[in-house]
Amino acid sequence: MKRVLHTPEGVRDIYNVECGKKLTLEGHLKKIFQLYGYHDIQPPTFEYFDVFRKEIGTIPSKDLYKFFDKDGNTLALRPDITPSIARVSATLLKDVMLPVRLCYTGNTFINHSNYQGRLRETTHMGAELMGDPSVEADAEMLALVIECLLTIGLKEFQLSVGNVDFFQSLIEDADLDEDAEERVRELINNRNFFGVEEFLDSIQVKRSSKEAFAALNDLVGGITTLAQAKNIAPNSKGVKAIRRLEKIYDILKLYGVEKFITFDFSMSGTYGYYSGIIFRVYTFGTGDAIVKGGRYDHLTEKFGKKSPAIGFAIVIDELMNALVRQKVRIVFTRKNTMILYDPERKREAISLARDFRRKAKNTELIRKDSARSFDEYVTYGNEYYAGNLIYLAKSGEITMVNLVTGEHKILNSGTDGGNSENNRENNTENGSENTTE
Repeated sequence: MKRVLHTPEGVRDIYNVECGKKLTLEGHLKKIFQLYGYHDIQPPTFEYFDVFRKEIGTIPSKDLYKFFDKDGNTLALRPDITPSIARVSATLLKDVMLPVRLCYTGNTFINHSNYQGRLRETTHMGAELMGDPSVEADAEMLALVIECLLTIGLKEFQLSVGNVDFFQSLIEDADLDEDAEERVRELINNRNFFGVEEFLDSIQVKRSSKEAFAALNDLVGGITTLAQAKNIAPNSKGVKAIRRLEKIYDILKLYGVEKFITFDFSMSGTYGYYSGIIFRVYTFGTGDAIVKGGRYDHLTEKFGKKSPAIGFAIVIDELMNALVRQKVRIVFTRKNTMILYDPERKREAISLARDFRRKAKNTELIRKDSARSFDEYVTYGNEYYAGNLIYLAKSGEITMVNLVTGEHKILNSGTDGGNSENNRENNTENGSENTTE
């Protein structure tokens, strides 16, 4: 019985202040999505296993949470929301020819085989631009990411941009088979370039290819990095990939956000469905990227419709960790008013609460326990971030406490007459919208 008192490994409860800040953060980000014209979508939490099968290019099957429905179909909790969006684009939106902008908030589930402190359930907020193959679409997504992070107060971050096609041009030039390609990707993702050199030596790859892979370690930086990359591009595919990045950079200058861009040609993409630019955002205070995204022009084809697309996901849990450790304030409004009453004042308390709620004021109604002191309820209000407390005592007194400032005011309902409710409401308005960091 002891086990059910705790959450399983890799998941946790989010409550009280942290939950309030998380929801506030999500609200800020959603507003930015909407400012860019993105529309909400809520795909299901689980889908048929085939939506996330190996050919789709998400994660290995062993890392999926799989189960069966009553008809024996294999289902899976989503490890990534993008394949679900691609399925929607190819089915429900199959007749839409113009670009579609979609955004979402949802949890993803990955059964990490080697659990190293990573959460197995995380919240993602993402945006997907379907049906637009242009460099303008690429630039818009990068600009949207940057604006999201700046809006929530994050200043120290690095947006790393690469191109899968450039990396793939090196793979093709080296004539690597599928197993060798997977090994090279793994080593480079771990930035183990000595290991790459040893491995390529062991399979007798030509010298020019080995030098190109070795150069990836230094192909990280600003706009001058693009010129360096051209020097090792082995074919037209690699050159085209660089030219696209140059065009994207020029558009980002129009957005005024080019200074946040770092090019990294060693990026090959976590997911197999990426087909063009890929990008990640890193910052202090977290061990993993807080944003992951890229172009996936061939993913919707696997569901029956040819449609280019690009998107990204913000990993809210990682972002929260970074904001806390960087002491970036997440401010949310203390809206609740607590009405505490002695049993003899029940009628007045309920009437007042109904009136507040009709006026869209969040109101928590609490009958006072005679065994508990008034100060205990004040402490409770502070812990749960209420804005005000109004106490209707059986003596007829009305005590009002601004829980933010600690200011107390005592009124006598017998002498205050008809003005008592107006005073209560005015005091509530003065405190209920105070903000909390």
